[in-house]
Amino acid sequence: MKILALATAAALAVVSFSAEAHGPTRRKISESVEINAPADKVWAVVGNFQDMSWLPPVEKTEGTGGNDAKATRTLTLKGGATVVEELSKYSAEKKSYSYRIDKVDVKTLPVNDYSSTIEVEDAGGKSKVTWKGAFYRGYMNNDPPPELNDENSEKAVRGLYRTGLDALKAKVEKGS
Repeated sequence: MKILALATAAALAVVSFSAEAHGPTRRKISESVEINAPADKVWAVVGNFQDMSWLPPVEKTEGTGGNDAKATRTLTLKGGATVVEELSKYSAEKKSYSYRIDKVDVKTLPVNDYSSTIEVEDAGGKSKVTWKGAFYRGYMNNDPPPELNDENSEKAVRGLYRTGLDALKAKVEKGS
C-alpha cells in the first residue's frame, strides 16, 4: 500500500511538472456589440473580407480572391505595420466569415497561430455582431517577456475587437 501511495505521488509530481513546462496555452476571446440596424445593413459594411475600412487602425486593405476561401488580404495599419490574413470560411447566408493571420510582427499584435470569426446575427430588427478569436501569446516559449505574455496578448486582442466593434456600431448607426 505504501509503495502504491509513493508511486501515485511520484506520478502526480511528474504530471504537474510537465503541465507547467509545456509552454503557452491557446487563448480564446469573444466580444459582441448590439447595433441599432438590421443585420443586412451591418453585413453590408462588415461582410466584405477585402474591406476593413471600418476598423480604425487600418489605413489600407489590399487583397486577392474576394470572399472565396483562401482569399488573402494585407492590412496596412496607421504607422506602416502590415498584417497578412487568409480567409478560411465565408457564408453570406449565415453572415459569417473566418480567417487567420499568416504574418504579423508580434510588436504589432502579440499573437501566434491566430484565427478569428466575425458573425452578424439578427436580433429582432437590430443586430448582434460577435468577433471571436483563438491564439497563442506572442512568445511561444516558457518565461515570456511581459509585452508578449498571455495577459498582454489577451489585452491586445480584446482591445482590437472592442475598438473595431465600437467603430462598426458608430459607422452603421450614423449611416456613413
